[in-house]
Amino acid sequence: MRWATAQVPSERTKSNMTAITNNPKHKLQKAPQPPLSYPGATPDEDRAKRPTLAEPAASEQELTPGDRVEGLGNFGKPTGEFGTVEQVNDDDAIVKWDDDGRMRLHQPWLKKV
Repeated sequence: MRWATAQVPSERTKSNMTAITNNPKHKLQKAPQPPLSYPGATPDEDRAKRPTLAEPAASEQELTPGDRVEGLGNFGKPTGEFGTVEQVNDDDAIVKWDDDGRMRLHQPWLKKV
């Protein structure tokens, strides 16, 4: 049976390998802004920004148990769901919806009707 022998690198190869590993890698320069996706594209800084999601304005009226409320969705738009407040604390209210069960909601998402 024939055994494979490992080749021992010569002195010339060893010195060449160390010269390669001792050279520092060239670092890429930081671009001031990311490249454009295609030529003539509008840079990111000039593009329109998305509007922030705003919480509906907190109503001036305090909720109390027995109040009728309407649910509010994104941007304070009414959802059409109506219910009765069962319990209230400083931040939240438990509402018994007319068509569903109970749900705990943050008070700004409710509008007194």
